[in-house]
This record gives sequence, structure tokens and C-alpha cells, in this order.
Amino acid sequence: MPGDPWVVALKGYIERRQGRWDESIRDLERSIELDPRNILTLQQTALTYQCLRRYAEAAAMLTRVLAFEPNDAVTKVWRAFVQLDWRADTWPMHQMIDSIRATDTAALPSIANYWFVCAMAERDAGVAKDALIASGENPITTLGASDNMNFNRPFVEGVIGRLMKDNEKIRSAFTAARAEQEKVVQAQPNYGPALCILGLIDAGLGRKEDALREGRRAIELLPVEKDALGGIGIIKYFAMIAAWVGDKDLACEQLAIATRRPCDLSYGQLKLLPLWDPLRGDPRFEKIVASLAPK
Repeated sequence: MPGDPWVVALKGYIERRQGRWDESIRDLERSIELDPRNILTLQQTALTYQCLRRYAEAAAMLTRVLAFEPNDAVTKVWRAFVQLDWRADTWPMHQMIDSIRATDTAALPSIANYWFVCAMAERDAGVAKDALIASGENPITTLGASDNMNFNRPFVEGVIGRLMKDNEKIRSAFTAARAEQEKVVQAQPNYGPALCILGLIDAGLGRKEDALREGRRAIELLPVEKDALGGIGIIKYFAMIAAWVGDKDLACEQLAIATRRPCDLSYGQLKLLPLWDPLRGDPRFEKIVASLAPK
């Protein structure tokens, strides 16, 4: 079925998971040639370009979607998010979200993830809370990129508590988050992303040994060799776990691994998001951030 755009796109998605990025791009682009108005394929090709840090091409793909779906809120905010990734510039996304809040409130749950990340990048805890409320029953699925990790609501509240440096809020929120996440891990003990989130929660609670053990086990359960997209996300969050528990050597080591590969971790995220604040000022971290800066 060489002329079926879905078959060609599916092959591209498989190749992306296998870490065969050039072949993935080739097949996704071929699928677009066969079906140039397929929003999913255009968006997923944009995501692939973002992981490769080819931001101009990512933005161009999203612009193509808007040419025939000019009111698609997710695509509009996503295209603005590319500027945060690429240039550490939150303003285009801030403006776009403000516009959607004023004209299309029904779309807010669908863009709540982006709204939350923008608020965190701008260090505005009040707006981050608004974004969490807007998410409704939908879980926040990312702390800065496109991980699909399904963070529970108390965990996100704990992250906001960290931004506010509210120790009581941090403790109560992460304690509640842990009770919820333990149930998920018990139900899916071999699911790496769930265990990784538990590691982040334990890091937030100061349970260093538990957090590092859970992060390492998550990497074993979902290695990059098994899933290039999901596995590198686990490594990224393991770096965050290490940063939160004060192991800067391990954090910078894992962060270097993540940023040397195609990954949705970007210059803008590392430069702006408070999630990485424990590493600021460390020369190794600053060198990694500088290596991703736009040339």
C-alpha cells in the first residue's frame, strides 16, 4: 500500500520510536505529500522537528495547519511555544493565550498544558494555578515539553508550591500526590513513566534514596534503545530528580545525555523553567544551556 498516507505516517512514527530520525522525517514528509491537509501528520512532523531542534521547520509545519484551520487553538499556541523552545521568548505564547482567553474560552482546557508551561517560564504562580484550574479533568501531561506523563493534580500543585517556595504547600501537595501515584505504580509496576513520576514526587519530598532508585528503575524499564522518544524523556526527568535532591554531578551527567540526542528539552526550557533552578550557576549546567542557544 505505497500510496496510503496513514501507512507511510505509521512507518514514520515507528522509526521515530526506534531512533531512526532521518527515516522518520522522510516518511512523515512523504505522508504529507500524499495527504497535505492531515492535521495529525503535520503536527507530529512538527513535533519531530522540535525534537531535532529544527525549530524553523517545526514552525513551518504548524503554519501549514493554520493555513486551512486558522482557528485551531492548540496549533496556534503550539506554534508560539516553538519560540519559547528556540529563543527563550515567552511573549508570543503569552499573547496568543491571552487572545484565546478573550475570544475562545471553550478552548482553554485544550491549551492548559501550554498555558501552565508559559506561566512557569514567566514565574507567575497565580497564572500557573489558573492554568491548572482550566485543565479541568484533564491531567497536566508535561512540565515543559511533550512527554505525555500524566502528572496528577496534587503533583502539579507541589510544583507550583516549589515556585512559591511554600514549604508547607510542597509537603502537603507532594504527600497527596504520592498516595495517588503509588496506586498507579502498583497497578502498572513495570511502566517506566509512572515510576519516574513517583521518583519526582519523592525528590520533592526530600526522599533522596527512594527518588534516585525509582528514577534508575524507570530508565531500566523504558531504555532509549527500546523507545527513543519515551526513553529520553525518562532520562530528562531523572536529571530533574537528581537536581531536586541535590546531586548536581548526576543531574548534569544525565542532562548532557538527554541534550546530546534528539529530545524535546530545549534552550528555552532550561533557561527559563524554575524546575532547573537547583542547577543554576553550576558551570556544567550553564555550558549545556549555552550549547543549545540559537546560533
